[in-house]
Amino acid sequence: MRKVLITGAAGFIGYHLSERLTDNGDEVVGLDSLNDYYDVNLKVARLQRLQGKRNFTFKKLDLADRDSVRKLFREETFHVVVNMAAQAGVRYSLKNPHSYTSSNIEGFLNVLEGCRANSVRHLVFASSSSVYGANTCIPFSVHHNADHPVSLYAATKKANELMAHAYSTLYALPCTGLRLFTVYGPWGRPDMATFIFANAIMSGRPIDVFNFGKMQRDFTYIDDVVEGIVRVIERIPQQNPDWDGNNPDPASSSAPYKLYNVGNNNPVALTTLIEVLERCLGRRAEKNLLPLQPGDVPATCADIGDLMKDVGFRPSTPIEEGIRRFAQWYLAYYHRS
Repeated sequence: MRKVLITGAAGFIGYHLSERLTDNGDEVVGLDSLNDYYDVNLKVARLQRLQGKRNFTFKKLDLADRDSVRKLFREETFHVVVNMAAQAGVRYSLKNPHSYTSSNIEGFLNVLEGCRANSVRHLVFASSSSVYGANTCIPFSVHHNADHPVSLYAATKKANELMAHAYSTLYALPCTGLRLFTVYGPWGRPDMATFIFANAIMSGRPIDVFNFGKMQRDFTYIDDVVEGIVRVIERIPQQNPDWDGNNPDPASSSAPYKLYNVGNNNPVALTTLIEVLERCLGRRAEKNLLPLQPGDVPATCADIGDLMKDVGFRPSTPIEEGIRRFAQWYLAYYHRS
């Protein structure tokens, strides 16, 4: 039985991935600090669903705690590590920047050190579409330069990619980074658009719609994201023999390192998302149109050519179906009456 460490296992994506891998027969050790960035009760509810599985073990641990992370890696033998833990959110990074360096930089370094010292076969880590920052060439490609982040959150995710590349180069540690595009679905994070909008609609409050509604996001359904991660886990990156330092490809390397976009490759206007939510929730939304926020970008779209070529997968859940499933879960969980 393969043993997999999933950090951030009580989080949105970490929970779904843990469920999928345990169902596949893997032994999963789930790690989470259960911090209060958002409702801890939601994290606990996710964990309760996982803890009924015989091949899932939970450890409460903060990745920034160097000694505890080192001890965990010494006591366990992980074949694969999937790092989903991070301080998330673009807007929160404007308010509490130090939480991002603690979790996303120090915490990720401790993961890298654990993998290096214990011969982990494959480290898969969550990056973000936010790294594209000021790029305006749509769709965003992993082969394009992405050196102009517009938020500290994005900068820490780009730093993760660079740190992983350094360890891949120095220690031949196979590393795969996944630039995830606006993930949504059941058990989602309360700070994400679908959740914020649903809460506002159900409570009769206006929705803040930024950039005066002229926003597009490559909304990607959670099951598609998990399928992409599972397939990437199986594809351990190799050195690219054609990699050229005179014309460096950001998505690969002379080291065992690879980057992929995981997105729907089909941007949806925020106004369309709201309309679909209205239909699924059976209520109308009042919209408060506002300017673009600092740290936000007006549009995202993923070029997923490498993902399709290397692992034979492309996300395909249409927004109407994904939002219908989210709304069903949301109403059942928060509005049982």
